[in-house]
Amino acid sequence: MSWQREVDEIQRRKALAREMGGPEALEKMRAAGKLNARERIDMLLDPDSFCEIGSLTGAATYDQDGTLVDILPSNAIIGTGRIHGRKVLVSADDFTIRGGSSESTISDKWIYAERMALDLGLPLIRLVDTAGGSVKLLEKQQSTKLPGYTTWEQLRMLGEIPVVGIALGACAGLGAIKVAGAHLSLMVKDQSYIFAAGPYVVKEGLGIDVNKEQLGGSSVHARGSGLVDNEAKTEADAFDQTRRFLSYLPPNVHTLPPVAETDDPADRKDDWLLEAIPREKRRAYQVRKIINAVFDRDSFFEIGRYSGRSSVTGLARLQGRPVGVLASDPAVAGGAMTLKSSQKIESFVDFCDTFHLPVVSLFDQPGIMIGPDAEKSGTIRAAMRALAAIDQSRVPWCTIVIRRAFGVAGAAHGRLRGLNLRYAWPSASWGSIPLEGGIAAAHRREIEAAPDPEARRQELTDHYVRYTSPFRTAERFGINDIIDPRETRPLLCDWVETAWQQLPQLLGRCGRTMRK
Repeated sequence: MSWQREVDEIQRRKALAREMGGPEALEKMRAAGKLNARERIDMLLDPDSFCEIGSLTGAATYDQDGTLVDILPSNAIIGTGRIHGRKVLVSADDFTIRGGSSESTISDKWIYAERMALDLGLPLIRLVDTAGGSVKLLEKQQSTKLPGYTTWEQLRMLGEIPVVGIALGACAGLGAIKVAGAHLSLMVKDQSYIFAAGPYVVKEGLGIDVNKEQLGGSSVHARGSGLVDNEAKTEADAFDQTRRFLSYLPPNVHTLPPVAETDDPADRKDDWLLEAIPREKRRAYQVRKIINAVFDRDSFFEIGRYSGRSSVTGLARLQGRPVGVLASDPAVAGGAMTLKSSQKIESFVDFCDTFHLPVVSLFDQPGIMIGPDAEKSGTIRAAMRALAAIDQSRVPWCTIVIRRAFGVAGAAHGRLRGLNLRYAWPSASWGSIPLEGGIAAAHRREIEAAPDPEARRQELTDHYVRYTSPFRTAERFGINDIIDPRETRPLLCDWVETAWQQLPQLLGRCGRTMRK
């Protein structure tokens, strides 16, 4: 009466599934310096935490008596696991089976994984290594299919659960969407490639010879187009970044972000901050050094460093509480809002609003990027979308104006409606237009007609500069306060405690989806 024979059959089939595409295909992966899908899952997750779903799925071969001869497993490996003890859902492409092609498997399986993550409120991690569709399937299916997956709720997921997409090989078509359609997208340098269609299709369609790196390598997307957020040195680095990213986030929009323990004192004051901003207005400074001095030690996780580089976005902690960090880098385009940086700000603010992350803005904004190239690219439109995202946000904001806030872009310091806490360092200045450009525009004829134009320009500068002191604005309560830069961390640690008390009212109110 025992069921041992059937239990043995389960184990036999699972053993066949673990063989994946077979010894030859696995050796090719190793020779290329790549991990296989199961090795990747093991490296990503806490030890022995992976619970596979659908391990028996595949194309089976039977003899005349109906006995199983062999089975080619599905090239989608899915299941739950844990990262730092917190449950996640993983979906991995097995490249050893038909190049991981999304159409060479049972699509219901990977779609089931994504819907399961959504329904259970679990973060979803996609390990993407897929060649996309395959023309060879036409003969097998004896038909074509209308593109699209009606049961795939891609956009809804982005508004409810954290999604990470990691490109681990050449990702074309659907594979590209799986990576880019995520809150954090990663590529491995010299290993990952993302494109709508690969080099062979580009050659046939456009007559252009181009290799994978030129078409869609990390230099194109992680350091240029902004399609991908971060570049990883290795697969291990990509998994480390994934684990760190998720540590700041709740599992879904119905819970608050996790609070970490810290021994970094709330009243820590870094004397270096007193001289962080040069008195010479045209000199740049080290914005990331300021970030590291203000937030919990070693807590800053930057997102999108190499695209839209005049803006700095990332996650950090204040007394263990996760927050979004928004700043400018004056070493790039003077910190101005370019097309790419505006798009980055918009996407980042939407992300923080979705997952209830209060935002700290270390603000230094000279304005929207000027010049022929900026006008041709429609930079103003992108900047206005970023401003709209900021004003539509609902999470608490705290702005520290550390140097400039000018023009339309100056309004990007924080939400204008509702309670918006705004402080300034003594180095701050603001207005409708920077003083230098304003004087040149308003007094052009007068300066040109003067016996000594430069002397007259300096006289006008000395006249107007007296009105630009932040203390004059503070006298009219146009700013909450002007603070000693060394007091920034204590102030923010006090603020984040109050901000955290406001978050429960946002639970369950899904934010806008990513607009990359």
